[in-house]
Amino acid sequence: MKLLRIGRFGQEAPAALAGEAHFVDLSDIVDDFDESFFGSGGLERIAPIVADRVASGPRIPLAGQRIGAPIARPHQIICVGLNYSDHAKETGQAVPTEPILFTKSPNTIVGPNDDVRIPRGATKLDWEVELGIVIGKRTSYLDSVEQARDHIAGWTLVNDVSERAFQIERGGQWLKGKSAETFNPAGPWLVTQDEVGDVQELGMRLDVNGVRRQTGSTSTMVFDPYFIVHYISQFMVLEPGDLINTGTPPGVGMGFRPEIWLQAGDVMTLEIDGLGTQRQTVIPPR
Repeated sequence: MKLLRIGRFGQEAPAALAGEAHFVDLSDIVDDFDESFFGSGGLERIAPIVADRVASGPRIPLAGQRIGAPIARPHQIICVGLNYSDHAKETGQAVPTEPILFTKSPNTIVGPNDDVRIPRGATKLDWEVELGIVIGKRTSYLDSVEQARDHIAGWTLVNDVSERAFQIERGGQWLKGKSAETFNPAGPWLVTQDEVGDVQELGMRLDVNGVRRQTGSTSTMVFDPYFIVHYISQFMVLEPGDLINTGTPPGVGMGFRPEIWLQAGDVMTLEIDGLGTQRQTVIPPR
C-alpha cells in the first residue's frame, strides 16, 4: 500500500494511492494514520479494503490537491547522523562505529510540497534527502536485528532540512539546527514494506534549482534500517507512528567548496526510488 493524507494543513484525511495520479478516500474507515492506527494493527486491518477500493472504488484525481505528511505528528523524530560513509568523508568526519543519534522537534513535519521557511537569523540553510522509517508497533529492547522488520510500518521520503550555523557553531546539541518550523518535509506517501524491493538498494537524488546536488544510494549506509531500529530500541521506547530519519548521502551544501546555502526563492526537488518525489520552495523568515 501507498498511504497518504490529503487536505489543508491540520485537516488532512487518510487516503491510499490508486495508480500514479489518483487516490481513494479512506476517511470512513480510518480516523488518521497516527499512533492509535498503527498500534492497533491498522495496516493489516485495512489492507484488503484498500486493495478492493484501489481495484474498483471511485478514484479521485491528485491534481490540485494538497498532500500532507503521510503520518500525523509523531511522538518523536529520531535522526541518525553521518550514516553514509561518503557523506562522513565530505564533512571531514570519521565514519561512526555506533549510530550517532539526535532528535528533531515533531512539529517540524510538513507535507512533501509545502514551503520551507528560513528561520530568523539563519545564514547556512542546507538540504538532506533521506530515507524515513515509520514505526509500526511499540518497540523496546528488541532481541535481534531481524526482529526489527516486524516493527516497521513502512518507508517514506524525507528532507532533513538543517541550519548549519545553529547546528555546529552555536554549541550544545544538533537539534537547534534541525528543529525550526517546516524543517521536515515528509512524503508524499508511506510505502509499506511489501511494496519496496530491497530497501538497501534505493537510488536517492536531490536537485536545487534544477541542478543535481545529491546522488546516492541506501546501499552506502553505514548502519542499515533494521540495525538502526534494533539499536535505538536498546536506549528508548519507540511508539507506533514515530519517524526515524536515517541519514543522507553526499552532496549537501556544507560539503561543497565553497559551501552552498539555500536562499529565499530556491526550489528543492527530491526523489527516492519507489517512494515518490518532493518539491519545496524556500521562503523568507516571518
